[in-house]
Amino acid sequence: MFLLRDEILQEHSKAQTQKIADWVGKDEQRFKELLRLFLHDEYRVVQRAAWIVSKVAEQHQELVEPYLEEIVARMTDENVHVAVRRNATRILQFVTIPESLHGDVMNTCFRFFENPAETIAVRCFSMTVLSNLAKYYPEIKQEIKLVIEDTLENGASAGFKSRAKKTLSDLDIH
Repeated sequence: MFLLRDEILQEHSKAQTQKIADWVGKDEQRFKELLRLFLHDEYRVVQRAAWIVSKVAEQHQELVEPYLEEIVARMTDENVHVAVRRNATRILQFVTIPESLHGDVMNTCFRFFENPAETIAVRCFSMTVLSNLAKYYPEIKQEIKLVIEDTLENGASAGFKSRAKKTLSDLDIH
C-alpha cells in the first residue's frame, strides 16, 4: 500500500521525488492529497512535498490551476519555509495565473526579486514569473530591468546572471 506521507518522509532525493511525482501523475485525487500535505503538514513534509508538487505542476499544470489561490496565499506567508517559496514561485513559472491573482503574485514576486537576502532560486523564479506577467503589464518591464541591473552591479551569482540575460532578451530590453 502506497501511503503518500510515509513515502515523502522515507527519503529526500531526486529519485524519490520523481518516483512520487510519477505515482501522482495526472490523478486528481492523488494530487489533492499531495497538495494538502504541501499546504498544511509539518515542516519536513511540507519541504519535501513542495518539490514534488512543482515536478507535477511542470508536467500537468491543469492539476495545479484549481489550487493557485491557496498556493499563492501560502507563499506569501512570512513564516513559511524557503522550500515553499522556492517551489511555489517555480510552479508559477509553468502555469497560467488567473487575472484575479496577478496583483498578489506581482507584489510578492517583486518583494522576493528585490530582496538581496532571498535565495537565488526564489529570486530567479520570481524574475521569470514577473517576465511572464510583463506580457500583460508591459509597464513593469523597466522595473524588472532596474532590479536586474542593480543586482548585477552589486555582484550576482552565475545562475542569476544567466536568468537575467534570458529575461532581458524575453522582455526585449537590452
